[in-house]
Amino acid sequence: MYRIATVCTGNICRSPMAEFALRRAFDREGLGQEVSVDSAGISDEELGNPVDPRARRLLEREGIEPDGHSAQSIDPTWFGTHDLLLAMDVPHARGMARMAPDGPGRDKIRMFRSFDPSVADRGQRQQGIVDPWYGDASGFEDTWKMITAAVPGIVDYVRTQLDTPRSTTTGA
Repeated sequence: MYRIATVCTGNICRSPMAEFALRRAFDREGLGQEVSVDSAGISDEELGNPVDPRARRLLEREGIEPDGHSAQSIDPTWFGTHDLLLAMDVPHARGMARMAPDGPGRDKIRMFRSFDPSVADRGQRQQGIVDPWYGDASGFEDTWKMITAAVPGIVDYVRTQLDTPRSTTTGA
């Protein structure tokens, strides 16, 4: 099983949105049994909370039911249990890098949007997804667009890691 985690601050907005988008994409590609996706926050401030109501509404509109999500925090053991740790913004990448027990653990950290061809060649600061929590529903729409733009690249990358041929179905 190839294990991926998406990581943001509190694990109620960006990272669960990305988790659910990736799960759906891997299922559609026939890789759902080979790839596990979860999410976490670098802080414990939202520990146990469900998905933010604005994120929930967006996910439900997209046909994704976010029931059962309970915010959790990443811990150093994830560097041994996960193959790819996807940071939603620069502070998350930095926080995970400080938490990583060694170089191989740090090598598992990537910016989520580094898989989006429109920003893949830019630095980390241009690859971040700003926290929508502080704004209105339009911020969640922008976040969703950034997430879904990177999903196909993540699926393709994982497929190469699994050495699995491409399916005829695509999309987030």
